[in-house]
Amino acid sequence: MEKALEIRPFHQLKRLRAVQLGAILSAAVLVASRPAWNEDALAHEVIEMVGLALVLACVVGRLWSILYVGGKKNEELVAVGPYSISRNPLYFFSTIGAIGIGMMFGSLIAAIVLGTATYAVFAFTASKEAMFLRAKFGATYEAYEARTPLFWPNPFLYAESSDTRFSPRALRRTFQDGLFFLAFFPALEVVEYLRDIGAIPTLLRLY
Repeated sequence: MEKALEIRPFHQLKRLRAVQLGAILSAAVLVASRPAWNEDALAHEVIEMVGLALVLACVVGRLWSILYVGGKKNEELVAVGPYSISRNPLYFFSTIGAIGIGMMFGSLIAAIVLGTATYAVFAFTASKEAMFLRAKFGATYEAYEARTPLFWPNPFLYAESSDTRFSPRALRRTFQDGLFFLAFFPALEVVEYLRDIGAIPTLLRLY
């Protein structure tokens, strides 16, 4: 009985609730704030475009990752493709997306806060999942763990496989999740317009 409890997967509901709560609080702060740089300033435009590029990288990276692990999470040990350079590429790309959302707002502070908070949640989740995978796959996972970073990718470790199979259902679900990240761009533009016409008060300015 103790052994069965020992290898139980990490309860993802806790992570989802933390992410959802963080998203709600972040949205509330961003709506009540505005960038310190004027919307027409070059600095604002550059930060915003870099943020959009990071969000696009997040969407593409998550789709790439799910091609390898979709439908096999906690069932098979995937160690090729994006999983050969990071044990948690989905979490890494999601963190990149959070940084991008902050930059699309036009604020470096928002990018740092969102990126740090997202990293903290996913790094904690990844460490808990590693305990489960280590117990389930034993020496195989320990060897994988020894050569592959937990979170930040090392591109020099990249390895591929010729028999990769993917789950269309998981790919579709991840694409739908990616639309959530992309939706922030028009949403922030709407908020920006409402602030400009005075429909939303500005309580805070963020650099």
